[in-house]
Amino acid sequence: MKERIVLAYSGGLDTSVAIGWIGEATGAEVIAVAVDVGQGGEDLETIRQRALDCGAVEAYVADARDEFANDYCMPALKANALYMDAYPLVSAVSRPVITKHLVAAAKQFGATTVAHGCTGKGNDQVRFEVGIQTLGPELKCIAPVRDLALTREKAIDYAEKNNLPIATTKKNPFSIDQNVWGRAVETGFLEDIWNGPTKDVYDYTDDPAFAPVPDTAVITFKEGIPVAIDGQVVTPLEAIEIMNRRAGAQGIGRIDIVEDRLVGIKSREIYEAPGAMALIAAHKELENVTIEREQARFKKTVGQRWTELVYDGQWFSPLKKSLDAFIEDTQKMVNGEIRLDMHGGRAVVSGRRSDTALYDFNLATYDEGDSFDQSHARGFIELFGLSSKVASARDQRLGL
Repeated sequence: MKERIVLAYSGGLDTSVAIGWIGEATGAEVIAVAVDVGQGGEDLETIRQRALDCGAVEAYVADARDEFANDYCMPALKANALYMDAYPLVSAVSRPVITKHLVAAAKQFGATTVAHGCTGKGNDQVRFEVGIQTLGPELKCIAPVRDLALTREKAIDYAEKNNLPIATTKKNPFSIDQNVWGRAVETGFLEDIWNGPTKDVYDYTDDPAFAPVPDTAVITFKEGIPVAIDGQVVTPLEAIEIMNRRAGAQGIGRIDIVEDRLVGIKSREIYEAPGAMALIAAHKELENVTIEREQARFKKTVGQRWTELVYDGQWFSPLKKSLDAFIEDTQKMVNGEIRLDMHGGRAVVSGRRSDTALYDFNLATYDEGDSFDQSHARGFIELFGLSSKVASARDQRLGL
């Protein structure tokens, strides 16, 4: 029996060519695996048939949209995950769910190797291969672009020579990765970091300079997860999709960043994540209302470390699992409603309501009904500043 290789398959030119390219280079049979994480475009059956027409012996397709939203996007929301305080882990959170399906397919079809279409310069090769090693330690990994010299030019030439059922003439200047959590765009003229993005870069968002009338959404959360929008019950996937449409129409969620890649280079990236950025803005403010001060301060540190681990391809690591447990514990009281005003590229919280709030009107008010005992303040200040006062007196005595 021939060796079998599972290929992460998108339905595009490079991975369509990779089916035959891998077969010729290794002598193995290729099984194509396509995973729907809300990237849109062609339906899974069309992609499955193309894989078979390009020479795959099997084609495995998975509708993982709800799984992706529930088990990957929601943990990112609970962590308020923004890499370098800007990037909501659009590609990074999708790689573990794709990896999970690749390993499952390898076990199902008796494959010894998993192949992916990443280059040797990016983060995704690390995310895929570390995840594959973790979930399937017995599996090997190859990358046709990196390991088998499959360039774009060779891919076009191969497709034309072999009459593959895939368009080769349309040359998109950008490298694009998208899913329901957002869209990532790089390469082309964007590699000159002085160049501003042009209109054709964007797809998930409309121009914020020409926004429609302001839009207000009331988002209901239960234990950190959006469960209703404007009173209408939603699943996590539906919440993201609705906010993608509504926030996207207002031009919210456009991000232009020079980013620190895991491999050590800086890369210019354009992201669009209207739903993710709107939901994170609402979630962060509800946490301000419901999470105790010291817990909230420490959660920022945990959330940042969680974000770095996920960005670096460590979704399945022991530390990430431990941080999950802490973050999950902080969400028990993150219940209530946030009113979010969206217009012209901005999502601004204008109202908060929660039955589990730590905000106490009678403690906060300066008007009649104030229950805060101001006579305690003087002694508190004396004790709070005592250690600094003692240290300062010593330094002055020593002339420092």
